[in-house]
Amino acid sequence: MKPIRCAVLGTGHSHALGKLNVMRNFPEWELVGVCEPDDSWRQQRQQEESWQGLTWLEEAEVFDDPTIQMIAVESEVPQLLPLGEKAIAAGKHIHLDKPAGMDLPRWRALLDKAAQQGLIIQMGYMFRYNPGFNLVRQAVSEGWLGDVHYVRGGINSASDPATRERLSQYPGGIMLELGCHLLDMLTLIMGRPEKVTPFLRRDGQFDVSMEDNTVAVMEYEKAVGIIESSLLEQGSKDRRHFAVCGSEGSIVLTPLEPPAGRLFLNEPRGGYQAGWQDVPFENIPRYEDDLIELAACIRGEMEFPYSKEHDYITQETVLRACGTAR
Repeated sequence: MKPIRCAVLGTGHSHALGKLNVMRNFPEWELVGVCEPDDSWRQQRQQEESWQGLTWLEEAEVFDDPTIQMIAVESEVPQLLPLGEKAIAAGKHIHLDKPAGMDLPRWRALLDKAAQQGLIIQMGYMFRYNPGFNLVRQAVSEGWLGDVHYVRGGINSASDPATRERLSQYPGGIMLELGCHLLDMLTLIMGRPEKVTPFLRRDGQFDVSMEDNTVAVMEYEKAVGIIESSLLEQGSKDRRHFAVCGSEGSIVLTPLEPPAGRLFLNEPRGGYQAGWQDVPFENIPRYEDDLIELAACIRGEMEFPYSKEHDYITQETVLRACGTAR
């Protein structure tokens, strides 16, 4: 297996280091180098131990190198779409971190352009490759739970001054930053909501004001989904959760990483017994399966599993939950 030559473009995203490490250490990839167009981020990263030993590239060296097939766009959110546009224009597949910016028409145009050129845009939604969520999706798609009427998820964190300063520029604050992960899962299993009602509160007592205590209610014809995201909860990672309830059963994940789950079924399905039961999951580190799958898709070994329609609906729902789209 010949590794796929790749590069990192932008380094300011909170997931950037994790993606870098996978591309450095997995045989599917050959990391050519890192390009950081923002001088302040480049200076910071070049001083950090985790970013040592890399080749630092200029934009032209990334875009004009025909041997580079994939670019991981890992900038801060406002630069994701502009850099993604440059990468697609240069004929590269991209891994675009989440969420897909803040301009919905611009996102649609980028999806369309990539499709026209036969290029892959893989979004950086890590729960798509989480074994706990894989079971949730299987249970719903195969009808184990019957008619789903209720979905609820929570993904909270605790604040620090740098995070609050960064998120203060984003519409929806923490809903845009973290809630987007669970909104992606919600739309994967339920589709586009008919109505989205956001509740975006600023309850933290800090010098920098932002939406730090947020809830979005998604209404479907016969179901409701509730996603909550706060930046005010200590010890929150162990309480992150996602639950799906249907007429024939329920499934609950908590925590989400590493996933732990409970499943209730009215009757045995999928190798699981009736009643409540704990479900063990393998602990697969973030980002590994994402980038392994992307490499397989670029090599033509499998079809890319996420449609541009889904990625558009997810982003539309994220912006509706942040109060910036209808």
